[in-house]
Amino acid sequence: MDDERLIADLHGRWVLGWERDEGDPPFDFRRAFGEFYDFGSPDLRLYDDFDPGQRVATTAAGYGSIWEPHFDRMVSAHHAVDDGPHVIACPDLAASMLVFVARITTPDGATDIRTTTSLVWRRGPDGWRIVREHNSTRVLPAGDLDGRLPVYEAD
Repeated sequence: MDDERLIADLHGRWVLGWERDEGDPPFDFRRAFGEFYDFGSPDLRLYDDFDPGQRVATTAAGYGSIWEPHFDRMVSAHHAVDDGPHVIACPDLAASMLVFVARITTPDGATDIRTTTSLVWRRGPDGWRIVREHNSTRVLPAGDLDGRLPVYEAD
């Protein structure tokens, strides 16, 4: 498999790593994303504007600590790729971009979102790993994803 297709596959699987179903065990970021992030890199920069604190994490573990409490509170989170992934790959660095939609359900109700995500990957001894991440999210009108994906109907 060429690098562009490999990165596209990784980015698509990364989106599905954020899936949650009612009754799932506590969210463990490292377990879910150990194959995607460079947990040993001293130069990570990871950002998602959906984080209420809008923090920039400089370690994968630090990024996980942002998301674990939120995902533990969720009843479910279901995602689908809406566009992409679009990939540019060089021998040791690659960039990928995709758009996903998701329905996040908490005890307070459901929120539909559309997120544009850009990842920079670096090839190392363990393969391709994320070293940069930027996500921009727009909250959609309530129920916007109704009927778009059958899995959402069960929420």
